[in-house]
Amino acid sequence: MNYGTTIRLRRLFPRAGRRLFSVPLDHSVSMGPIDGLEATGPVAATLQDAGVDLLIVTKGAVRDVANDLRPGTLLGVHVSASTSLGPTSNHKVLVGTPAEAVGLGADLLSVQVNFGTPEEGAMLQDLGTAVDGCRSLGLPLLCMAYVKKPDGAPTADELRHACRAAADLGADMVKTSYPGTLEELRRLVRTTPVPVLLGGGAKTSDDAAFLAVVRETIEAGAGGICIGRNLFQRQPLGPLARQVAQLLHGTG
Repeated sequence: MNYGTTIRLRRLFPRAGRRLFSVPLDHSVSMGPIDGLEATGPVAATLQDAGVDLLIVTKGAVRDVANDLRPGTLLGVHVSASTSLGPTSNHKVLVGTPAEAVGLGADLLSVQVNFGTPEEGAMLQDLGTAVDGCRSLGLPLLCMAYVKKPDGAPTADELRHACRAAADLGADMVKTSYPGTLEELRRLVRTTPVPVLLGGGAKTSDDAAFLAVVRETIEAGAGGICIGRNLFQRQPLGPLARQVAQLLHGTG
């Protein structure tokens, strides 16, 4: 492994027992200025106050957080894109490069693959291209590995397959959906040879249920969370985000 990748991964996962608290703020490309993300800067400031470790934004949105990004906050740049306005919104394409991300100050590159779609092969090819670019620059790569099916939610088997495929193609960490139970989450973590970050999916209004999933993430041995709407669409945002930080950092 490139020394740069090793050093940056150590910043993301500095010690045993501390999970990564990451929040993606890239939704405005695919979904527009949705509730809670009308402006990126104020959300980023609130999350930093609460103790977030990593913010993931689009390359254009770096301008909205650059001046207020604190020395201890890590930056991810997401370079996969599609919009809900188009007829193939599940087909993510690369709109940036690892070199651009490094130039923007990134500690991590984020790429999305939607497994199970007709365009899966093209997205896997993009993942390979991004991995090669990251390796040469010492930049860790996060693959957001989702399974998109027309006939319902993905099975735990399918999520394990997607995560393992992403890792085996070179991702340094993988984000995916909750597989349904704590035992299945343990199994997913066990069969994925890189850190697993749990995504949050659509917003739920039950704070207690949300925090229970965060606790399961820790219990299962996952690397942390990468949750957006279930955090930034809550008002006020700060109190829940602080609880999440305490749980993930082992201080609560």
